[in-house]
Amino acid sequence: MNPQQIFINGRFLAQSVTGVQRYAREVVLALDDLLEAGEIDRNRYAFVIVSPAGASDFPGLKHIAIRSMGPLRGQAWEQLFLPAISRKEWILSFCNVGPLIKRRHVVTIHDASIFAYPEAYSPGFRAWYKFALPLLGKTAAKIVTDSHFSESELIKYCGLPPGKIAVVPLGVDHMSRLQPDYDVFQKHRLGEKPYILAVSSLSPHKNFMRLVQAFDLLRNEDVDIVVAGGANSKVFSNSRFSSHQSNVHYLGYVSDGELKALYERAHCFVYPSLYEGFGLPPLEAMACGCPVIVSNAASLNEVCGAAALYCDPKSHEDIADKIGLLLTDEALREKLCETGRLRAARFLWTDTARAIWKETVRMIN
Repeated sequence: MNPQQIFINGRFLAQSVTGVQRYAREVVLALDDLLEAGEIDRNRYAFVIVSPAGASDFPGLKHIAIRSMGPLRGQAWEQLFLPAISRKEWILSFCNVGPLIKRRHVVTIHDASIFAYPEAYSPGFRAWYKFALPLLGKTAAKIVTDSHFSESELIKYCGLPPGKIAVVPLGVDHMSRLQPDYDVFQKHRLGEKPYILAVSSLSPHKNFMRLVQAFDLLRNEDVDIVVAGGANSKVFSNSRFSSHQSNVHYLGYVSDGELKALYERAHCFVYPSLYEGFGLPPLEAMACGCPVIVSNAASLNEVCGAAALYCDPKSHEDIADKIGLLLTDEALREKLCETGRLRAARFLWTDTARAIWKETVRMIN
């Protein structure tokens, strides 16, 4: 008897790597590990990533095949070609959206930010996702999401029935595989003074404006403030949200290795986001032994537990106060370093993949 094919929506291999594409890659690697370990029966199930023609490769997989095919690209490939080629087989989609007409479909919707903070997205993107997500909630067999907070948001905005949603946290053990790139300090002339690290973008829900206001309030020239983010450094430094203090450094895009090095040597990491479906950067910082300040909003309390220092994200004074506390209370800082490492160690990608597969098998059966 031939094994049952399980199709993985490989559109993420044709996209730039951001948070959701990284999630897809880590889950696929973890599924491959489960196949290698025999936790998933290779005689019964065969996994295939189907991606658009010309998509990037995915080296290192032992038991998951990759097929690049189809004349279409983008949403047309995902909505027309993928459901046609998969026929009656099951599809796993990991990046918020997948074939809307497919019923044998398990899809991960990471959050409902498109509804909560629509101004963060372009009109076209906003219109598509506001149409697609509620429809996926009706057609897909199962919805996976990252946190109980996101579950409640999807129920509120998309009308999803609670029994159709499975909450599956992310992993953070990818940080242990990364080699830190300490050249980042020479590259950006950092390291002479202790520094506070932030990873941000100009999206409204990332709360970058209040972060800058908090930095301005600190006015501590003995400490550097380092902001890393996907945007070009000029986007930050020329924006109306910019701080003009000489000790605030906007790095723009940094590589994974550079970010790990920055986490490892930071005095603390600050993440005052107003809205997160999960919040992976604070866990990444914890995994690197960096004490963390996060907002008491959205999913962050659920993810960080007692291992973080919490701030009011709507008060730049409180953000500044919490940073000041970690600059003066070394005992608290050391405690957060230790509890953070222990907290991060609980979040494994194999657990994420195992839980998604468990939900998929339930649907298959």
